[in-house]
Amino acid sequence: MMKKFIGLVGTNSDNSTNRRLLQFMAKHYANQAEIELLEIDHLPLWNKPENYTVLPEVQKIADKIKASDGVVIATPEYDHAPTAALNNALAWLSYKTYPFVDMPVMIVGASYGTLGSSRSQIQLQQLLEAPELKAHVMPSSEFLLAHSLEAFDTDGNLVFERKVKELDTIFANFLQFVEIIHHLPNAHEIGEETAEKYIWDTK
Repeated sequence: MMKKFIGLVGTNSDNSTNRRLLQFMAKHYANQAEIELLEIDHLPLWNKPENYTVLPEVQKIADKIKASDGVVIATPEYDHAPTAALNNALAWLSYKTYPFVDMPVMIVGASYGTLGSSRSQIQLQQLLEAPELKAHVMPSSEFLLAHSLEAFDTDGNLVFERKVKELDTIFANFLQFVEIIHHLPNAHEIGEETAEKYIWDTK
């Protein structure tokens, strides 16, 4: 059965090459997996709800992630870190809903310069593996797309052939990684209990 992945756009920018990268992946790998893009620009700034409930817009994202086989997150690099918008989204997604627990995650990133979001990806991996989120991030698999303003043609295709081959290899590895994670002994309930215990503020 074809895998279903969520492609999480890690920015609130209207014109993001990270969004273009996920759009390319959705098209390029359409015969291997379904990749549904999700945006985070509509989420309010993190503020604990007075009634201790999950906002509907957050619950919608959480439900889609939980129903998927894995998540691909595309992160820019602002001041050598993930965007405030992405940090904000992860804060919401670690509050009373735990969609990333035991979830296979692949991180990719695009940047206008030469670094390709390398430092941002390292920090994002640390965030995703924190006790509040407990994702399974595929190790040693950074995909760094530098000079991203020049990377796509008018049809949205990635024009750097070497990077396409590199991405093909990493995505193939991710498909295998997803299978491995799904065959691990199921401790999802324990994972959720652990994540809930680490919440910084409880009722």
